[in-house]
Amino acid sequence: MSSILCICLSPTIQRTVTFDYLHINSVNRCRQYRQDASGKAVNSARVLNQLEPGCATAVCPLGKTNAALFMELAEQDKIAVIPVETPGSTRECWTLLDRAQGTTTELVADEPADKYDFSDAQAEMLAEIETNIEKCDAVLMAGSCPKYFSDGLPAVIAKMASDRRKFLLADYCGENLQKTLALCTPAVIKINEEEFCSTFGFDLFITEEQLKNAVAEKSRTLGCIIVVTRGKKSTFAAENGAFVEFNAEEVRAVNTTACGDSFSAGFMHEYLRSHNLAESLAKGTWCAARNAESEVPGSVKAI
Repeated sequence: MSSILCICLSPTIQRTVTFDYLHINSVNRCRQYRQDASGKAVNSARVLNQLEPGCATAVCPLGKTNAALFMELAEQDKIAVIPVETPGSTRECWTLLDRAQGTTTELVADEPADKYDFSDAQAEMLAEIETNIEKCDAVLMAGSCPKYFSDGLPAVIAKMASDRRKFLLADYCGENLQKTLALCTPAVIKINEEEFCSTFGFDLFITEEQLKNAVAEKSRTLGCIIVVTRGKKSTFAAENGAFVEFNAEEVRAVNTTACGDSFSAGFMHEYLRSHNLAESLAKGTWCAARNAESEVPGSVKAI
């Protein structure tokens, strides 16, 4: 069994609220309500542990005000979490599911961070990651870096993993990814179409053929795997310049939150086993589809 360290710099307490029909500018009473420990890498850790119990551990900075609730929710889902206490509160998100319209609406509330000093928390976070990277086989780092941490933190962590020859899947974009690539190259860069274009300077209205060529060329230049998910459309990927396209699975979606995180988990789990790009895309696609069918963010089975 491979041991995977999931690094989540932006954990979340996710509240999923289901309505038969959501009326804007009106009082709405929900049909169902649930809370989950969440955040991109935490969602991936949940799926990884559903695929292979005990294979994934998450490292998270947790605001001390509601850290106990996050840990309780993580324990309910059997997610092993190494917490690093920070000032203030862990951020909260609300997912509004409209059954009649089949829509998913995400509301994210970040606490203002400028009233706290996070330097000690960042140092502790790096120390925990350095200790635990030594014990793992692979690292999955996903999501944005909070403004209260150094904007170069993801790159520092990625370099830490790279220097120790750990398999690294990077599921983040923009300046954080560019700074990472200036120091090292992840084994896998997994981002969506919009993120790929904005990170690497391509027009958002690029044609499919141009996008295929761009993914293949960037993969060849960097010498890595690039996976570009495109929602309901097929996934584009390339390994050292060799392009592969994989169709998405058609499903009746219940909650599309964390489909990308579920994809990352399935892809990584299979690639560590088989080192086969096509089989890994198939596993990632299967996980994303099963997640879309569930109300739970980041799940391939009912919890």
